[in-house]
Amino acid sequence: MEDISIFLAKFWGWYLLIFFFILSLNPRRIQQIYEDLKDQKFVLLASFLATVIGLINVLIHNIWEDNWTIIITFIGYLSLFFGLALFVFPERTVNWMSVINIKFMQVLYMLLFLTGIFLLNMAYGFVPI
Repeated sequence: MEDISIFLAKFWGWYLLIFFFILSLNPRRIQQIYEDLKDQKFVLLASFLATVIGLINVLIHNIWEDNWTIIITFIGYLSLFFGLALFVFPERTVNWMSVINIKFMQVLYMLLFLTGIFLLNMAYGFVPI
């Protein structure tokens, strides 16, 4: 099971860092995402992808141990529930997302960055913990 945890730590770590840098270097992408959420085809595609990725993550890594691997399980469940919420309650979920203000987004960016760095460190062992 450790190999799966390492693989998913690499996957989610790189994903979070890439997402962080794309949004940091091109902040207009955030506004574009909010605009795209008005298109039901985009919402359907996003909900499908988030649900599939979250479900796969949960099925292969449903580990609730008292260590760093719980972060991977939490990300999987977050993706699954977010995808299902977009699919089942699209308007309510999109409205909830539009309430998030820029200050909260900055905090979220830092959490994305730090979580990505932490997961990559756990996968590659740059700094022993």
